[in-house]
Amino acid sequence: MGGPGAGKSTLLAALAANGIRTVDEVARAVLKAPGGMATRSERPAEFGAMMLAGEIDAFERAAQLDGRIVFDRGLPDTAAFFQLEGLAVPEGLERACFELRYDGPIFRAPPWRAIYTVDEQRVQTWQEAVASDAAVVAAWRRFGYDPIDLPLAPVAARVEFVLERIIDWVDRR
Repeated sequence: MGGPGAGKSTLLAALAANGIRTVDEVARAVLKAPGGMATRSERPAEFGAMMLAGEIDAFERAAQLDGRIVFDRGLPDTAAFFQLEGLAVPEGLERACFELRYDGPIFRAPPWRAIYTVDEQRVQTWQEAVASDAAVVAAWRRFGYDPIDLPLAPVAARVEFVLERIIDWVDRR
């Protein structure tokens, strides 16, 4: 988890290359769909509802699988989106955040100016990305998670960091 442009998707691709199952970011898929960017800017509540449905679907599909699975984002990210937009967090989203629990360590990719770039879907300024990260961290904490910051380091070092902590977590169970 974390704000936009902090290296989450790059890390996920590297983890997948190391044999870890991953779940891509739902919001980016919604943005890439026809009309997705317009929905995001013109009807943010509808966009948030689409993210919520996609996150619940991704969670439920992953729950049917065995083994380790790493998500790019999760339900609390969607709650943060509603809050950033000045919208009330829907009751169904609140309930889902408390009931559909992610197990294992929760990693945060902190804002990292050196790698931040905008693209067709990531249109936030650096300042907006930092504010988004703060809202996302607050949401995850509000729903009972204690995120672990990733180091500001090359992808290989981040992969090693994540794998060590996942193995550690599995060993302690």
